[in-house]
Amino acid sequence: MKGLDKKKNQISRRKILPILGGGVLIPFLGFGSITQEKLSESSNEEYKILLRKDGTTVKVKASTLKNSKAVKKNISNNSFYNWLKNKF
Repeated sequence: MKGLDKKKNQISRRKILPILGGGVLIPFLGFGSITQEKLSESSNEEYKILLRKDGTTVKVKASTLKNSKAVKKNISNNSFYNWLKNKF
């Protein structure tokens, strides 16, 4: 009788294959999909293009610019040129 119980609880290849096949299908079910609300919030955000010190441009959210503090508002052309000049 104990020998029959052992065979009953034994896992065979025929039992494992459906489990593996089902595991492969899980990514196609779409459990981690992005909701439309998150996409619409990020697409409604307005961006501004700014110049960095090394000469490259960066996209920055307009709301971040409104909350930021300006160090110098009016600068001369010479000081702007010196700021842009590569110091390496």
